Amino acid sequence: MSKIERFEDLNCWKTARELCKLIYKFTRTEKFSKDYTLINQIRGSSGSGMDNIAEGFERGGNKEFIQFLSVSSGSISEVKSQLYRALDQDYINEKEFQQASILADKTGKENTNLILYLKKSDMKGYKFS
Repeated sequence: MSKIERFEDLNCWKTARELCKLIYKFTRTEKFSKDYTLINQIRGSSGSGMDNIAEGFERGGNKEFIQFLSVSSGSISEVKSQLYRALDQDYINEKEFQQASILADKTGKENTNLILYLKKSDMKGYKFS
């Protein structure tokens, strides 16, 4: 495993970023563009997914990082639920839904794996060095 020096090195953040970019692409389409409430919710949730990973990393302690990873996972689950709403309203098609759903699931799994790693780690975070 390579050394993680910045949040941008984290696979879970990279995947969450890809999901966020995809959400913004979807919400710029004509079909989606008039549902301002759903646009704000899904963009906010996808942004929160990546932002909480970054914020937790910068806190410098594993306990706080784990908490922020958990919040990130909750936000990513919100995105997935909102994707179902977008699919049900025909704002996105099944292929687009699957593409985003795979990224959401991947982010959640990467967050969970990082949480498990941090819980087992003897290092408590760089602020304790």
